[in-house]
Amino acid sequence: METQTPCSDYLETKGLVYFARMLDKIRLHAQGRLAPGYFVGVEDPTFFDARCTRFLGVNYDELVERTLQGGSDEEILEWCFARGRRPSEEEILIWNAFLSKRGWRDEASADLKAAKKRSGLGDRDDIQTWLDLHDVEEGRTPRR
Repeated sequence: METQTPCSDYLETKGLVYFARMLDKIRLHAQGRLAPGYFVGVEDPTFFDARCTRFLGVNYDELVERTLQGGSDEEILEWCFARGRRPSEEEILIWNAFLSKRGWRDEASADLKAAKKRSGLGDRDDIQTWLDLHDVEEGRTPRR
C-alpha cells in the first residue's frame, strides 16, 4: 500500500494549528498508509500529539476511536471541546505561537538541529522550527 504524508502542521481547524495533522496521522496510521518514522500517540509527553490532547483535555485513545468513526475535523474538534475543554481565543493564540515556534531558540533547539542533520538538512538555515522541518521533509516550502 502506498504511503502518504499528513497535512501541514499549519493547517488550522477552528483557528487551532496542528489538530488537523494529528487527525490525518491517526487516519493514515489506521489505514497502514502513514510512512514509518512518524510519531503517533502519546508515549512521549513532548510529542505534539500528547501536547495537543493535554491542551484539549481529552484522552488520546478515545480521540483515535472517535476519529475512526468518521466525521470532519471540525466535528471531531467540537467533540473534543465537549469531552475535554474549549480553550479561549487567547489560549489558542498562545498554543499556536508555542507550536509554530517550537525549536527556535528554546530547549528543543538542539533536538531540532540533530533532526535536521539526520535528514540531510543540517545546512538549511530556513528551517528554524519543527513545523518548518515537517514541511520541508514532506515537500512543502517552510513559512517565513
